Amino acid sequence: MSIDCKATVHIGEFSRGGVTRGDHQACDHDFGCREKYIPCGIVDEESGELHITFGSSYKTSDFIVDTLEAKWQAMDAQAQGAVELLQIKMDNGPESSGVRTQFLHRMVQFADHIGKPIQLLYYPPYHSKYNPIERC
Repeated sequence: MSIDCKATVHIGEFSRGGVTRGDHQACDHDFGCREKYIPCGIVDEESGELHITFGSSYKTSDFIVDTLEAKWQAMDAQAQGAVELLQIKMDNGPESSGVRTQFLHRMVQFADHIGKPIQLLYYPPYHSKYNPIERC
């Protein structure tokens, strides 16, 4: 699997820097946006299946692992049983670093819960362009 979170997206009638993807009207001033979403996607590299979760707070270690847990729960029992080793490709960002104790703690809990070994495969910093999720 390959996992990545993207930048926060503010929700509303905003110009997004003057760029629009259609005939939409934006407000003159982008004041006080309170609603935002953070997309986090997982690609199953064997099937090409994409699973996207949107969070409404911040990109955190917990959000990343929660997204992974949601993907796992969405899989049927046969697909879960076929997994012998879960390999996860991801960037080495501050939320998911191999030295981030909260992230590692949650990943160990997840591995214990599913009863499968997990390998974290990190890309070098600033080289996430090699991550297949970046091309979706």
